[in-house]
Amino acid sequence: MTVAERRARLGLRHRLAAHASSPLEVARSLVALHATDPATVFLSVLARQPDATVEAIENALYEERTLLRLHGMRRTIFVAPVELAPPILHSCVHTFVTQSRKTYVQALTAAGIGDDDWLSEVEAAAEAALAKRGTATASQISSDEPRMLTKVRVAAGKSYESTITITAWILFLLAAEGRIARGRPSGSWTSSQWTWSPMGKWLPGGMPDMPAALARAELARAWLGAFGPATVADLKWWTGWTVGHAKQALTAVGAVEVDLDGVTGFGLPQDLDAVGEQPPWVALLPALDPTPMGWAQRQWYLGEHTAAVFDNTGNAGPTVWCDGRVVGGWAQLPSGEVVYKLLEDVGTEAKSALDTAADHLTRWLGGVRLSPRTRRKSLVEKDLLA
Repeated sequence: MTVAERRARLGLRHRLAAHASSPLEVARSLVALHATDPATVFLSVLARQPDATVEAIENALYEERTLLRLHGMRRTIFVAPVELAPPILHSCVHTFVTQSRKTYVQALTAAGIGDDDWLSEVEAAAEAALAKRGTATASQISSDEPRMLTKVRVAAGKSYESTITITAWILFLLAAEGRIARGRPSGSWTSSQWTWSPMGKWLPGGMPDMPAALARAELARAWLGAFGPATVADLKWWTGWTVGHAKQALTAVGAVEVDLDGVTGFGLPQDLDAVGEQPPWVALLPALDPTPMGWAQRQWYLGEHTAAVFDNTGNAGPTVWCDGRVVGGWAQLPSGEVVYKLLEDVGTEAKSALDTAADHLTRWLGGVRLSPRTRRKSLVEKDLLA
């Protein structure tokens, strides 16, 4: 499969060459939306559904509840279609939540506070308090279960030693175990001060059980449909699985080998036909958007631009796209105006389309100001903001 074909697939599958009609359709086309920065979810939808509104996206998240915010691949927060929540949780989350629990128990035991049974007891009490309220903030839950305010010293003897309350630990464990869900934030759509609800509000009956191997197969199938054909290394990186688990999942879904310009990739057997040339398209994708973050091996769509648009920890900044490849980056000025910088020539028609896209995003954001979260500014951002 040629690079040109992969780029055509990217535009089609990721709803950039042919736009989506709903936030749910956008999320399904990408498996899940990166949500470490709450703004990414909204801007990722907008790039693929230009008539989307904040209210419509919030409605899918908090009223229709077709989308669910949860910890997922690589311990990162995502927004996923509710039907993919069980495969994500059982294939990706259980591994790191088990290790987190061990870490928390060690700290509690060393402090003479309690053991695993004590931690489980506090979890159960917090879950019951939330169920009684129906919806609550962290502060409200901890007022009902005061043991959540227990203080623990962490990283003793190190330069970053600190004393914390275990509120965040309890809520993280309950959410990662699929028992509670993040709901509407207390502030605006860019806020991460969540309210919480029982998981049953999104998944009637709660999070269903699923064997880990089956969960990995289901997630691999969804990922190949959006990002394939791709390599074992791509799947391993995106999921955070071991190489062995990635290979087992590919075998389970009957993936077949595909030559990706000299590199061995894998695709679903029913999904190997050429998609054909797509209409010309451009896009302004937000930082940490699922498309630039979808593969470990990125040269086929990034070219020589990795250092310009990714930070040094592997996080994508805001990117400018043209017909399946990254051609620049963008930023929001303090005035609110969205501006971009091209790293290669795209022609006058694409440049005009990008001007229109930047103007549309400026107007859509209105008075909202974006700021990087959990990442450093890219070189292009720094240049635009200098």
